[in-house]
Amino acid sequence: MAQWTSAVGAAQLARLLTSQQDRPAGPGTRRPPAYRALADGIRLLVLEGRVPVAARLPAERELALALSVSRTTVAAAYEALRGEGFLESRRGAGSWTAVPAGNPLPARGLEPLPPEALGSIIDLGCAALPAPEPWLTRAVQGALEELPPYAHTHGDYPAGLPAMRAMIADRYTARGIPTMPEQIMVTTGAMGAIDAICHLFGGRGERIAVESPSYANILQLMREAGARLVPVAMAEGLTGWDMDRWRQVLRDAAPRIAYVVADFHNPTGALADEHQRRRLVDTARSAGTVLIADETMSELWLDPDLEMPRPVCAFDPAGSTVITVGSASKAFWAGMRIGWVRAAPDVIRSLVAARAYADLGTPVLEQLAVNWLFGTGGWEQAVEARRVQARENRDALVAAVRRELPGWEFEVPSGGLTLWVRTGGLSGSRLAEAGERVGVRVPSGPRFGVDGAFEGYVRLPFTVGGAVAEEAASRLAAAARLVESGVTGGAETARPFVA
Repeated sequence: MAQWTSAVGAAQLARLLTSQQDRPAGPGTRRPPAYRALADGIRLLVLEGRVPVAARLPAERELALALSVSRTTVAAAYEALRGEGFLESRRGAGSWTAVPAGNPLPARGLEPLPPEALGSIIDLGCAALPAPEPWLTRAVQGALEELPPYAHTHGDYPAGLPAMRAMIADRYTARGIPTMPEQIMVTTGAMGAIDAICHLFGGRGERIAVESPSYANILQLMREAGARLVPVAMAEGLTGWDMDRWRQVLRDAAPRIAYVVADFHNPTGALADEHQRRRLVDTARSAGTVLIADETMSELWLDPDLEMPRPVCAFDPAGSTVITVGSASKAFWAGMRIGWVRAAPDVIRSLVAARAYADLGTPVLEQLAVNWLFGTGGWEQAVEARRVQARENRDALVAAVRRELPGWEFEVPSGGLTLWVRTGGLSGSRLAEAGERVGVRVPSGPRFGVDGAFEGYVRLPFTVGGAVAEEAASRLAAAARLVESGVTGGAETARPFVA
C-alpha cells in the first residue's frame, strides 16, 4: 500500500522551484551542481511546508521535462534526498516526501517559537508584542470580580456575553456606524471569526479572493477549508489596493467571499484610503461577493499626525455586504483570545447557530476582562502604550536594517506591526533557513502568497527594539552572506524549520 497521502504535479513543483531562484552569482561565488541545487530546492519546500510531508513527487522523467534538465539530474537529486531522509521510495509506489527522524513536522502557518528557544534565537516570526502591564493584570482582576453571577449559569454563550456584545456595538456606534448588539458575535480570536465565516459562506471548492500578499495564517486556514484562492495583487508600495484589478477579479471570477485587511495590511503595512474602501464595497455588492474586512490592526496607527479613514463597514452600515472582524489580540495581547464579528443580524444568527458544531462559545473570563478594559478606559491606555512601544521598535528596526543591509528595499508604514522587505534578489526561503542557523527566525515571502509568489521578500515585525533589533539585523546580514556564498543546502546544513 502506498504511503503517500497527496501528490504534487510536475508543473506545480517546477513553478515552486523556479520561484526560489537566487540572484545571479557574482565572481568567485560557489554554485552547487545542478542535482544538488534541485535537491536543496525540494528540501526547502518540504521544510517550509509548501510541499506537504507524504506528498508523492512526479516521476523522474516528468519532472525532468518540466524543468528542462536531464533525467540523470533528477535521479541524482532524488537519491540525495533519500540519503538525507527527505524522500522515501518503493518500487511500484513512487517516491514521496518525508522528514528525517527526530525532525519536527513543518508547520504551514506561523506558529510562536517555543519558550525554551527564546534565549538562543531572536524570534521575528510572530507579529505580536508582550502583554501590556499593568493593564492585563488589572483586567483579569476586574474580570474575577464580575465573574460570580456568571458562575451560577451554564457558562455557554454562543453569541457572546450580552454585556460584551452591547459594549462592542456601542464602540462601533461611537465611530459613526450605528450598531445593535444583535449585529455582534464574540468569537475566539479573529481566526475563530474568519473560520466561522468561511464555513458559512465558503464551502469546499468555493472561490475566495484574497490580497496578494496576504496574512499567511488566514491563507492556510482557507486552504484547509478547501477554498480556491484567487489572488489580487496589491498596488505598489503602501498605496493599498489596485481597484481595477479588484473590479476585474470580482467580475470575472465571481468569488463567494473576498478577504481584505484595509488597516495597516499584513504583511505590507499599506493603509487603504476612503475612496478605495467605497469602491471596493460597491464592487463587492454588485458582484454578490461577501466582503470580510479584517480590522485587527486598525488601532495601531504609529504616526501621531495620521488621519485614519472611516472603517470599511461605514460604507455598508447594515452589514449585508461587509462582515467586519475585530480582535483584542493585535492591539492588546495575542494571549487574549477574544475576537468579534459585526454583520447583519441574520448573518449573526446563522453564525451563532453553527457554533453548536464548533466551539460552542468564547471563554467567559476573557470576555469579562476585555469588557472591563472597554468600560474603564484601560483599553485606550493600554493601546496607546502599545503604539509607543511599536513606534520605538519600528524606528529601531528600520535603522538597523538600513545600516546592516543597505541593498534591501522597503517603505516604512505609518502603522501596524510589520515591515515588508525586498531582499535584493535573494531567496526568502533560503534566508529563512540560513537565519535558523545564525539565530534569527524570519518568515519568507512565499508564506504570504499563493503558489510560490514573493520569493524575493521577507516579513519583519516590530516585535524587538534597541540592542535586540540591532542584533537581529546583524544576524540577518550574516544569513544573507551565507545565501550569497551558496553555503546553505546539503545534508550537513539541514535544520528543522520552526514556522
